[in-house]
Amino acid sequence: MKRAGFDNEKYLKEQSAAILDRVKKFNNKLYLEFGGKLCFDYHAARVLPGYDPNVKIRLLQQLKDKIDIVLAIYAGDIEKGRVRGDFGITYDAATLKLIDDLRKWGLDILAVVITRFANQPSAAIFKNKLERRGVKVYLHYPIEGYPADVDTIVGDKGLGKNDYIESKNPIVVVTAPGPNSGKLAVCLSQLYQEHKRSINAGYAKFETFPIWNLPLKHPVNVAYEAATADIQDFNLVDPFHLNKYNKTAINYNRDVESFPILKLILTRIFDKNVNLPMYNSPTDMGVNRAGFGIVDDKTVQEAARQELIRRYFRYNAEYVMGIEKKETVDRVVLLMEELGIKVTDRTVVEAARRAAEEAEAKGKGNEGIFCGAAIQLNDGRIFTGKNSRLMHAASSLILNALKQIANIPDEILLLSPHIINQIAKLKEGILDSESESLDLEETLIALSISATTNHTAELAMEKLVELRGCEVHMTHIPTPGDEVGLKRLGVNLTTDGKFSSRNLFVT
Repeated sequence: MKRAGFDNEKYLKEQSAAILDRVKKFNNKLYLEFGGKLCFDYHAARVLPGYDPNVKIRLLQQLKDKIDIVLAIYAGDIEKGRVRGDFGITYDAATLKLIDDLRKWGLDILAVVITRFANQPSAAIFKNKLERRGVKVYLHYPIEGYPADVDTIVGDKGLGKNDYIESKNPIVVVTAPGPNSGKLAVCLSQLYQEHKRSINAGYAKFETFPIWNLPLKHPVNVAYEAATADIQDFNLVDPFHLNKYNKTAINYNRDVESFPILKLILTRIFDKNVNLPMYNSPTDMGVNRAGFGIVDDKTVQEAARQELIRRYFRYNAEYVMGIEKKETVDRVVLLMEELGIKVTDRTVVEAARRAAEEAEAKGKGNEGIFCGAAIQLNDGRIFTGKNSRLMHAASSLILNALKQIANIPDEILLLSPHIINQIAKLKEGILDSESESLDLEETLIALSISATTNHTAELAMEKLVELRGCEVHMTHIPTPGDEVGLKRLGVNLTTDGKFSSRNLFVT
């Protein structure tokens, strides 16, 4: 069984106390920049076993009577159709989804801010769509010389030209569907306008990673570097914190690089108000207590090492598909080498490769590509699957795993041969598909149909929920139907980055 390395309740207690203490220092008005993912933070859940992916939502629920929530989205991301990788949806769609998710948890937003708005047509349409559904929308504009020209920034032609958002609660949480959405600029704009109204508001940053009180080369912090290798972020010792307090704290390059100018902007906004605390380092700005929720460092370190391997496989597959740069893959390889990690330290990798070799040996003389897949259940057991004329490797893998979990003998069929034949007939004879082999999405539909008349299939289908969080590796890039099925099952998928077909166009 997987061991927990993180205590959510301890973390919630520490984190809520830190935020409430910070708001008191700023005369009961704090703009809190929420970095990372507000909900469904699966990276944190993978590197901190036991971490609730929605623990930040629970935090907001605890502080519900003290907070307003503002969402920031960059107009350029709306215009370009930027996609959020984990959900595969655009940032504007992710904003709508985030609003819906928050409402499901009993939390509503105060407003959406469209940042760096310059009359982009798609951004204007998005604004109209939100407003006609009853969501308040504010516009912030590009500021000439941002962030270096402090004289212009801290003035009516800079931060002062943006729309002012009225809020009633002491904590204003500013979050976004993804990075570089303009959260900090929204906070600064509000601070400037609050101080013009004689409201001595302050600023703090809440970001889980890197964890400032873990060592620089702790696997959790290295895994964060791997997660941001595509945008060339890297961790470092906060030099300002070390110089001021003679204490080591970990931060990341962009916060350290921007700190001097940010401190100067805050100083201008506060206008020598001696009653407000001034930060001496980027770490000072943070209210991040994730490190105090770690209760089993050994478990957490191993989980983070596994995440490094997953990141390598993800970037490598994206490189093969033409999405990612070679430098990103090389960066993760270097990080793995620093920690002495090999790809085969991920147990399912060799098991999947052996399955592919077995399929090839059995099918010698046949045309086609032989694919293998392996899954490690939460109890540690490993099972494999391989492709055949009837099924993709992912399909046979999941059916094999379900049989083992439900203690169903191997010789018992879960899918009715009649249903399989009818699907094959539909695919080849009517839909003109090149292959009758069932992908995972089709297999899951076939399983649900079989379950209406087959109690054994029904029993297997009920066990699908036990696959969530399991580790899966495939020797080949999954087809769209396999990928959709695996994502919906919630497994942690990696692939060797080879194509499962010689065709350039795969459906």
